[in-house]
Amino acid sequence: MEPNAPLRFTLLKQSSLAPDRPEDELLREVSVEDGLEIDPRVKLMYLVNEGDLVGIKEMLDSGVDVNFKDIDHRTALHIAACQGLTEVATLLLERGAQVDSKDRWGSTPLADAIYYKNEDLIKLLEKHGAKPPMAPMHVKHAREVPECEINPDELDFANSVDLNKGTFRVAMWRGTQVAVKKLGDEVLGDEEKVRAFRDELALLQKIRHPNVVQFLGAVTQSSPMMIVTEYLPKGDLQDYLSRKGALKPSTAVRFALDIARGMNYLHENRPAIIHRDLEPSNILRDDSGHLKVADFGVSKLLTVKEHQPLTYRYVAPEVFKEGGYDTKVDVFSFALILQEMIEGCPPFSAKVDNDVLKAYTARELPPFRASSRRYAHGLKELIEECWNEKPAKRPSFRTIIAKLEHVHNAINHKKSWKVYPLPFFFCWLTLPYRICVYNSLLTSPVIISFQIRPLRCFNNLEAMLKREHSDGSSRSSSSRSSKSI
Repeated sequence: MEPNAPLRFTLLKQSSLAPDRPEDELLREVSVEDGLEIDPRVKLMYLVNEGDLVGIKEMLDSGVDVNFKDIDHRTALHIAACQGLTEVATLLLERGAQVDSKDRWGSTPLADAIYYKNEDLIKLLEKHGAKPPMAPMHVKHAREVPECEINPDELDFANSVDLNKGTFRVAMWRGTQVAVKKLGDEVLGDEEKVRAFRDELALLQKIRHPNVVQFLGAVTQSSPMMIVTEYLPKGDLQDYLSRKGALKPSTAVRFALDIARGMNYLHENRPAIIHRDLEPSNILRDDSGHLKVADFGVSKLLTVKEHQPLTYRYVAPEVFKEGGYDTKVDVFSFALILQEMIEGCPPFSAKVDNDVLKAYTARELPPFRASSRRYAHGLKELIEECWNEKPAKRPSFRTIIAKLEHVHNAINHKKSWKVYPLPFFFCWLTLPYRICVYNSLLTSPVIISFQIRPLRCFNNLEAMLKREHSDGSSRSSSSRSSKSI
């Protein structure tokens, strides 16, 4: 064991603010199972993790510093707070442990205890003077608190479940289910991002649109900071498409109009809100079957801790190039979503994410496999306009809405001329050229007279009716003759 090697004590529960470390991190980590001579200070932290009061006392009696910090500036008291070991924490405090010591990410023992919901530890640390972690947007005067502020004590996560790959959680707020998203650690320690978040909150409070998920409020005066939005239990468009497959053109156009209207509202705000991550999983369904755009604006400041890599499948290629981009990146994503609703499968469904990015970079676009009938009334041309390689040539969402409304009207106009089935309308001929129409909604038949020559099929029907009438008259006459006899 090299004496100057940096030491890090590892355990299952890490700092409340620590990011996930990559597996190939080269910094040295130590555990007592290595079979090597262990630094007494690290052994103290191991004994704390195990809750070994006797061993801890022996180590401290031998002169080991109770406030020793590993490479992450974590102390033994941090470990006890994470594990919820009240007796161990009491011993460490009695031996002089610093109650507000901060690790490399700014987390204190109290912050760790709060994060892991160790209530007894929270009370113990506060009794010894520990101060609750201060949110970076905390203000001193009540009048400075944002109007959208939500008291975190009102958010009940008792029966919480993950939503959208774990980025949101369901909670109860004042008797209503809401979706809650916690801000990532990189926001808390970055003054520039905190300032941007403050500006975006002021903007989000003003957003009101039926095709945009409603922002309800935020937690800014305590840590962790959170975003609270309406909860839509019907799920997202990705899940819907995975169950339904290819949609009818009329349904696809109706959904596309919902998305376009929501995005147009965001783009026409001043300043404009660019989504940058428009994809089926970020489009939610409400109880009436309409779609709402979600996870925009503030979402770009949030850390998404997932096991799955970031998807490139719906992202415009210019996002990954040096230089700026504008609202047209969302138009590109919209084209892919519209095509997916018609085709029934994601763009480049046979390719892995990295190959999709390469395909976009090489100016390759998803093929049109569905029949031309499903792309009628200019839908294919609209999609091709929206994913034009030159962003400036892509239409705005206002233009897209106008074109989609034209397609929607054309589809409905075609449907309105369909022949109704028999349960709704019955018709028969009355001689010479009159049609008697009976509608189930009418109280009496309507007679329509024609001055035109009837169709050949009507002539055949007329001849048949004449024969039946003649046969009926003959039978009636024969019946009267037999009675007279």
